[in-house]
Amino acid sequence: MTAPHPRGDDPRKKPSAERAARRLGTLARKWGYLISTTAYLPHTPEEIERELAVLVGRLFDAVASEPPDLGEAAAAGGRLVELRCVGAESLRRTLEVLGKALLREPELRHVDGLAERVVLVLGALSSGYGEMLREDIQKRQEGLSRALLKVEQETRQKQVITRAQFEEVFAGSASGVALTELDGRVLRANAALAKTLNRTPAEIASMTLFDLVHPDEVQQLRESYAELVAGLLHRLRVGRRLVGRDGEPMWATFAASVVRDALGTPRQLVTIVDDDTEVSLLQRRLSHQALHDVLTGLPNRQFFSTRLETLLRDADAARGVTLFHLDLDGFSQITGGLGQDLGDRVLRGVAAKLKAVFDGEKALVARLGGDEFGVLVQNTAETPGVVTLVRKITHELAEPEYVDGHRGVAVSASIGVVHRPPRDITPAELLRASDLTLRRVQRTGNQWGLFDRELDRRDRHDFGLAAAMAGAWENGEIEVRYRPLVDARDAAIRGVEARLRWNHPAEGVLSHETCVRLAGETGLVLPLGTWLLRTAAERVVAAGVTVPLTVELPAHQAADPELVGEIRGVLESTGLEADRLRPGFPMASLTAATGDAADNLKVLAEIGVGAEIHEFGDVTCLTEFPARAVRVAAHIAERREHPLVERALTALIDAAHLAGAEVAVTGVATGEEAGWWRDRGADRMCGPLFAALPDGLPS
Repeated sequence: MTAPHPRGDDPRKKPSAERAARRLGTLARKWGYLISTTAYLPHTPEEIERELAVLVGRLFDAVASEPPDLGEAAAAGGRLVELRCVGAESLRRTLEVLGKALLREPELRHVDGLAERVVLVLGALSSGYGEMLREDIQKRQEGLSRALLKVEQETRQKQVITRAQFEEVFAGSASGVALTELDGRVLRANAALAKTLNRTPAEIASMTLFDLVHPDEVQQLRESYAELVAGLLHRLRVGRRLVGRDGEPMWATFAASVVRDALGTPRQLVTIVDDDTEVSLLQRRLSHQALHDVLTGLPNRQFFSTRLETLLRDADAARGVTLFHLDLDGFSQITGGLGQDLGDRVLRGVAAKLKAVFDGEKALVARLGGDEFGVLVQNTAETPGVVTLVRKITHELAEPEYVDGHRGVAVSASIGVVHRPPRDITPAELLRASDLTLRRVQRTGNQWGLFDRELDRRDRHDFGLAAAMAGAWENGEIEVRYRPLVDARDAAIRGVEARLRWNHPAEGVLSHETCVRLAGETGLVLPLGTWLLRTAAERVVAAGVTVPLTVELPAHQAADPELVGEIRGVLESTGLEADRLRPGFPMASLTAATGDAADNLKVLAEIGVGAEIHEFGDVTCLTEFPARAVRVAAHIAERREHPLVERALTALIDAAHLAGAEVAVTGVATGEEAGWWRDRGADRMCGPLFAALPDGLPS
């Protein structure tokens, strides 16, 4: 922009021109700020300021021109529209700020008729602004019309395509499709739906959707469709029974949705019907197989456990339920002797007999797994007592079943009974109680037994200890301790015996016998017994103890085929002499002279390991086994003062000496007891009376 100079360019007036340029720049900045408050401008403030600065210069020149350049002013107004300065107040603010600024501009004061010139220029600006705004609006309207026309055309095309697609899907779908009113009246039905229902499309069109559904399920389907129409459901998918022309029920899946108009108002319903009859039958068959035992056809443990909760809740509050938990006795002998196929026939026979026993009762009979069965009876006033039912079970099972035409096989069962448990007991707790009762019956050798809360508490306590034993062993809570074996004549130490001790953080010290019993219930007895052997031998050798070491073997370890190899390994790794190790075999494990325990004892004797027989009470075992010593059974020793027992004990000790074996006794607590055994010929003793141990061995 250049301000006019009547006398040409004069260098002396250059500072005045610079001031004018700054004033006009300030004007452009003010103009930009004011106009930005009237409209949204798609430009940055810097860009607007640059554009308006150009327009200010053009308007300045338009006013100063002779005559005023109204075309340039009109072009400036059009440029404002192009810059999108088209707010409701944009033109007014423009005229206001430019009118004041141009009239006050010092560089224009010399121009004749300045006010008229400014009015003409601003009028031309307004005219150009209005004309460009009109053209812009017209272009936008034309563009909008073309866009609307294009959208309308595309919408019509899409409608045609959509209807064609719907017709193709409707007619060619393998699934049944029904178009209905909101109240369920059928408007159209495709051929697939007609085939599914064995009706014609015309017949279906004269019905309602609810006429096709089984009467028992009509109300539920009506409620579901009402929720769909109300917008509570976006899409409905439910399984329902249909009724064909012949009245035969079918299973189908309904998938329904609402057809709405442009305003979102529900107008019609589209329902897709998939015939699930075959799938449903297959699912039912698979479900039955998953919840029933394939061999016997009885419910399995999963089904039994699931039903327990319902049966407990529905039982008579006064009479409750009774659970019988059965385990067949010696079933492995049946399968081992007669074969698995005949064993399966026996199981099927047991299932049939149990169903016969409880045929008149409200009872659920199930196979819980293997040779275990469960029967839950919902007691009524006519239900026989527990004893009567147990007798009926045992009597029925005792009847021989001729499994191969000529061999009659009868079985017996151990039965744990939980009678009238609390109604709020959980199925898991009930099954656990029956299982513990059954195991207790089997341990005691009885045929059946009732659930006892105190015994159950004790069993659970012991099982908890047994389960924690492996961790306790790993953490060092289980240790090896020793007790002395002394000469009965002078109480001199003639040997030491290694024993387990569990320093339980809550239970205190648990004895060797308790440790062995718990280990036997968890399968830990073999590794723990081997560890006891090795640890005891290492400690005895390290302490320089020269007397023999006795280690009592549990029955499982005594019969372990690897026992001889384990003992050989212990002797080799520790350097303990073979004649200083005395493994103790329970006499019960030697009952069968040809069993694994008997073989182990004989082989150990051949390699120089002198075994002992513990729980000794029958001298005939010494005719078969070369024992170095015997230990009198505790139950005999406790009755030693009975005249009959005393005579038998004396004879037993004499017979052992005659066979070349020493006789040992345990539990000697007083000098009187020690004297009694000494008089009867006992050779070694141990017990609370004798506490001293060789140096280096913990008691």
